[in-house]
Amino acid sequence: MTLLVGQADVPRLLPMRDCIEAMAGALAALARGEAVLPLRQIVHLPAGGFLGSMPAHLPHLGAFGIKALSVFHANEGTAFDSHQGAVLLFEAEHGRLLAIVDATSVTAIRTAAVSAVATRLLAREDACELALLGTGVQARTHLEAIRLVRPLRRVRVFSRDPAHVRAFADRESRAHGIEVSAAASAREAVSGADIVCTLTSSCQPVVQGEWLAAGTHVNVVGAATPDCREVDTSAMARARLFVDRRESALHEAGDVLIPLREGAIGEDHVQAELGELLIGGAAGRRSAVEVTLFKSLGLAIEDVAAAHVVHRNAERTGSGTRIDLGGVRHG
Repeated sequence: MTLLVGQADVPRLLPMRDCIEAMAGALAALARGEAVLPLRQIVHLPAGGFLGSMPAHLPHLGAFGIKALSVFHANEGTAFDSHQGAVLLFEAEHGRLLAIVDATSVTAIRTAAVSAVATRLLAREDACELALLGTGVQARTHLEAIRLVRPLRRVRVFSRDPAHVRAFADRESRAHGIEVSAAASAREAVSGADIVCTLTSSCQPVVQGEWLAAGTHVNVVGAATPDCREVDTSAMARARLFVDRRESALHEAGDVLIPLREGAIGEDHVQAELGELLIGGAAGRRSAVEVTLFKSLGLAIEDVAAAHVVHRNAERTGSGTRIDLGGVRHG
């Protein structure tokens, strides 16, 4: 029997704290050479969106899987999520399809969890002021995740729609019991922040390097194609750069590729993958004043690891719906 887990059930079955540890485990496995992770395939669609196919195998979990995801950034402000699809989780002994899990919720949670891993590894221990650029789902999950790894005292948020900014600030202040304030500009939000998360659909930089205070850590999350970026060349050049995976960043991340094409940085600007930091194979932050930057692209191993947690918790609690999709011989 195959488990079906819908969007509403995923957050309960994938608690952020559990997801952070699952992401750390998956990234460490990748760094040890214990994961199979082809580059994702992208099909660009005439309507302006794209379809991504992301397979991976995590032997330490006895699982493999694939995420099929459509991304339509034009959906922002409509009734539809920008990211929609499913994660298919298989077990590696007989190839059984264990679960089909809503990808919208998985993506929202696991992306923020990876940023939390990066923040735990790279932000100053005393970092307590967070800037969020964007007010969508990722802003909400990033606030939840970053709070688990650093003692936040103040949050500033900015996006292009002032009404969305005010609504986000009011709602999240009440939800978390901390000060979340609406900034009048991206520069105002970023100025003096210890941790900055860029969570937009912009193809043009929303953060300039000159805005970043000494000692800032930046999680660059939103842009995921070679021609789009959220931080300018000066921000990338002045920061020590860390990635989820070198191969992906050097093929897909406009935040990295555009400065490379400009000659402002070389491929050796990538200091390490997060997994290398987790297994002690590379150094992270070296001083309280340097700027660190994590460029997130999202990896299929993260989706498989997250779906594995969902399946485990659903089996334990009897959650989800079970259907017979075949694969077992009868008679």
